[in-house]
Amino acid sequence: MAENKEPLKPDKNDKNIKTKFNTNWFFFILLLAFIAFQVFFTGKYTKKAGQREIEQMVINHDIEKVVVVNKDQAEIYIKPDSLKSGRYPDFVDHKGFGLQPPRPQYYHNFGTVELFEQFFAAAQEKAGYTQDEWIHPEYQTRKDYLATFLGVILPFLLIALVWIYFMRRMASGGGGGGAGNIFSVGKSKAQIFDKDTHIKTNFSDVAGLEEAKTEVMEIVDFLKNPKKYTSLGGKIPKGALLVGPPGTGKTLLAKAVAGEANVPFFSISGSDFVEMFVGVGASRVRDLFKQAKEKAPCIVFIDEIDAVGRARGRNPNFGTNDERENTLNQLLTEMDGFGTNSGVIILAATNRADILDKALLRAGRFDRQINVELPDIREREAIFKVHLRPIKLEEGFDITFLAKNTPGFSGADIANVCNEAALIAARGNKTVVEKQDFLDAIDRIIGGLEKKNKIVSLEEKKTIAYHEAGHATVSWLLEYASPLLKVTIIPRGKALGAAWYLPEERSISTREHILDELAYALGGRAAEELVIGKISTGALSDLEKVTKQAYAMVAYFGMSDEIGNMSFYDSSGQSEFGFTKPYSEKTAELIDHEAKKIVEESYRKAKEVISANIVGLTQLAEQLLEKEVIFSEDLERIFGKRKGDKTRGLTQEPAKSE
Repeated sequence: MAENKEPLKPDKNDKNIKTKFNTNWFFFILLLAFIAFQVFFTGKYTKKAGQREIEQMVINHDIEKVVVVNKDQAEIYIKPDSLKSGRYPDFVDHKGFGLQPPRPQYYHNFGTVELFEQFFAAAQEKAGYTQDEWIHPEYQTRKDYLATFLGVILPFLLIALVWIYFMRRMASGGGGGGAGNIFSVGKSKAQIFDKDTHIKTNFSDVAGLEEAKTEVMEIVDFLKNPKKYTSLGGKIPKGALLVGPPGTGKTLLAKAVAGEANVPFFSISGSDFVEMFVGVGASRVRDLFKQAKEKAPCIVFIDEIDAVGRARGRNPNFGTNDERENTLNQLLTEMDGFGTNSGVIILAATNRADILDKALLRAGRFDRQINVELPDIREREAIFKVHLRPIKLEEGFDITFLAKNTPGFSGADIANVCNEAALIAARGNKTVVEKQDFLDAIDRIIGGLEKKNKIVSLEEKKTIAYHEAGHATVSWLLEYASPLLKVTIIPRGKALGAAWYLPEERSISTREHILDELAYALGGRAAEELVIGKISTGALSDLEKVTKQAYAMVAYFGMSDEIGNMSFYDSSGQSEFGFTKPYSEKTAELIDHEAKKIVEESYRKAKEVISANIVGLTQLAEQLLEKEVIFSEDLERIFGKRKGDKTRGLTQEPAKSE
């Protein structure tokens, strides 16, 4: 095998090496020539003279000659002896400088030649000039070749020079330069991370996501040890798609891959392919894969791939040419077309996998879909440990408590909780972050900022108190409803009151679970009707939630006797832009009737619970009016211990008011 040798670098001191002529010197020489022309061929300083000054020159016999140029200007030459007399201190006698011809000392502009001739002749007669002394003007016609050149030829010359400059920039590869270069439009904007780039993120910074990390680490391991897999005849997947809700760590996982892999890593966003110019997206895809092939083996990460990977034919615009579709077609071709991309592995992330094109998801392109879901209690604890590293905590701090009190939180939410708790502690001039700071941070993130100064009348405050007490009572007494942790009537965010519940973390819900949830959601409206005798707009968010859940039970989950075991849910998202419903008008009326019946039954159930416990509800509302905040201990003291109570997490269902 031939030995690879580095190319010899030329010696700068070698005189035999011919240096390439720099065209910039050509422009510099042209500039010097223009300056020299101005110095040697441009006239000396000439001053304008009026009729009185000319008459005085005639009287003093100082004028040597007068030249009328182009019938609109008179050039007046002063005698050398007169210049030495001191009457013209601004001028000195000169015989020309270099190639510069003698120039007049004064000039005079006039309207017509006849008027000037009459004026000049009258001045000489007045001065008593004899026939021998009489000065006859000379007449000349001159052309300003420099002005003609500057006005006609120079603009075309400048355009040619600018065009040559940009052509040389393109030919020398200058188009791939900075973002301000107009020729970089079709170039890839991917960031390249290689062994020389220091990336601090690694898999130890990614808590939880064990299954996702296992699959991604396998890809990294293949790039490091390909013979381990190819010796058995196996082939590495060409691509892996990270799918999950926002904030679950898809991009962080890709950053960890860049930190762990000892191969080049290209990172780009899906929106970077889309531009206002036609064909730019496809050009950037080609350029990206061209760079990737040159640095293979490598990894290409496309974040938010749904920006260009949307299913073809489903875009809302009806134009004949769609730039996104052209970009997607080029991406499909590069990933698995006639050309081979050996050693180039594609990682992509999205939270909208349902709208991606099927051709993009087929085997051979994205062979694997890695689901990155919301973390469970153990994963949340691990994520808290990662984000609590730089935070100064009080001694004996219980991280497990935080994990239990943040169900449904993503990794980004947990990072926000930790940061917000540190800010709250600093605002209170504390030296360490305490447990209460984290609880306040969770309340701040879930419900918004407290508005203690918001003006609320006593009647409104009473309505809010009974509304929240109704939620608390029904949720505490129903078996499958989520029990309450805390209730407040302090305005927070857009809500005039808020309640924190303790939902059980379960994968599926039964009909009994959903019906009890609907009942406690309607508990606030039921309490207003039974106790106050009036209903308010404070149940807006409750009614919205109940209505959507009731229609989902009937149309999606098959929990209606009249509709039966049928579901009109479209998991593929193909009906997103459809104009027709997948059921008849008669079925639509039946769905409306069944959903309304479920809501009415749940409302009746909530009213029955409140009617049977009206005394406890009143006590709870009075405590709310007095303390503004009550906890689960107050409910246990009033209603007794809840049946089947379990250790659960924390969430919030705020009661909003219009």
